[in-house]
Amino acid sequence: MSPLRRGGGEGRDPIGPGRPALVVVAHGSRDPRSAATVSEVVSAVAAARPELDVYPAFLDLNAPSVERAVDAVAAAGHTAAVAVPLLLGSAFHARVDLPGLLAAARTRHPFLHCTQADVLGADPRLVTALRDRVRATGADPRDPRVGVAVAAVGSSSPAANDRTRRLARPLVAGTAWRAEVCFATTEPTLPETISRLRARGCQRVVIAPWFLAPGRLTDRLHGAAGPHPFAAPLGAHPALVDVVLERYTNAVSLPLPLSA
Repeated sequence: MSPLRRGGGEGRDPIGPGRPALVVVAHGSRDPRSAATVSEVVSAVAAARPELDVYPAFLDLNAPSVERAVDAVAAAGHTAAVAVPLLLGSAFHARVDLPGLLAAARTRHPFLHCTQADVLGADPRLVTALRDRVRATGADPRDPRVGVAVAAVGSSSPAANDRTRRLARPLVAGTAWRAEVCFATTEPTLPETISRLRARGCQRVVIAPWFLAPGRLTDRLHGAAGPHPFAAPLGAHPALVDVVLERYTNAVSLPLPLSA
């Protein structure tokens, strides 16, 4: 398994084992659109930083696995790697699954230093990216008749859902829009949220999926959206690439600039 590279270019640092490899770790899905989106994200990250060795990895359902990716990093001669979770929340996968996989990797490769970076989370740049997706549906930020239904996965943790609800205010900051948050797996549901926005005077409701990629849950939400415009997931938005690279930079304390 080879890393994704985009060539050194004149004046760049050579690629070598002294610079930590970047392992972009996604959740994984049976939906091929999800893996395709992750591939686009990883390619964009590799293109933004040609001096890095960038490896894709999945926690479940897709290949390559985290184990295989770390093995490839070690085989390439790296002595350090940073795993950046491509996750919007710090749930079980980030707190238990990935740390366990990296601990096992350290046992297999005692000379490879594996570091786990922070999750993407509700970074303000990703909220801006979500606003871009809403605007791409034709929603005018100056139009007070526009309501935005932010649709997220949902959690069994009320605290996690409360954190997601906080997306509404920064999303509409600087616009005339109104926003409400709903969930695919718990309440409030999307139809309930559309009704609430209608009751608040919104004549046009746009569904904004707080997801990295399309999949089964976004399809379910799309079906519940009826005639209302449905924005694209975050995907390989430049802001997401910036956040991935910043998480890497913070984890290794390298003064790498963010992509433009």
